[in-house]
Amino acid sequence: MELDGLPASGALYRRALLGVVPGVGGRRGADVPGLELAVGGVSVDQRHLADYDRVCGFRLTDRLPATYLHVLGFPLSLRLMTSPGFPIPLTGVVHVANRITVRRPVEVGERVDFHTYAENLRPHERGRQLDVVLVGSIGGEEVWRGVSTYLGKERASGGGPRRDRADRPEPPAFSAQWRVMPRVGTDYARVSGDHNPIHTSKLGARLFGFPRPIAHGMWSKARCLAALEPRLPEAYTVDVAFKLPVPLPSTVAFSASPNGAGWDFALHSARDGRPHLTGSVR
Repeated sequence: MELDGLPASGALYRRALLGVVPGVGGRRGADVPGLELAVGGVSVDQRHLADYDRVCGFRLTDRLPATYLHVLGFPLSLRLMTSPGFPIPLTGVVHVANRITVRRPVEVGERVDFHTYAENLRPHERGRQLDVVLVGSIGGEEVWRGVSTYLGKERASGGGPRRDRADRPEPPAFSAQWRVMPRVGTDYARVSGDHNPIHTSKLGARLFGFPRPIAHGMWSKARCLAALEPRLPEAYTVDVAFKLPVPLPSTVAFSASPNGAGWDFALHSARDGRPHLTGSVR
């Protein structure tokens, strides 16, 4: 389905909230929808790009950070995830992993065509998870691809044994510490269009089992990538697994080590070493 333009995120989140109201939300599908959404000629607002760069710690340049293409095309993926019959409800969904492949750098003056689809719905010990794929192309050439893995928790799932804290490996030596303030949740929501209340509201966070708001996973990934920015090649894949949430406020420790031609990196709690994110650049 070709759309005339990117949809408005606010209306889609309102639809998602209505979807959890008994008797209002439609039935969930048993499989991923056979639907692919596309939109052409998406341009970049330079002021928005600069705002995003500041929130995430990137340098102010005309080259788009890898994670910015995720933000640029996110409303299209959001439209897919709020479509009738989508198997996992958006409200309360957990973003557990993200993989981005940059085929070549994208500059601010280029227009990007996006298309998105879902695949690989599979069982998980805490529910079901699937992948939402977002592809960016310019002039018919794929230049960027993002795969976001989402978990929908379900009460009927079996659940596995919890890992003992004593089994947790020691965190690597950190190279930087960052103080993550509550405004990171609202600032990133503003520049990303991702207004999930678990990131921006104490009440919203408590409704979904968090004692206080948590940072967006894609902010954490972007912040780590910004720390590696001078060392990134022209083309690469950056893969992350989101572990435990980053509560707001908190202090996190960033570590990175070279691995062949790439990097391994991680984000841990500076207080007790709990893992927030692990990732690699290849």
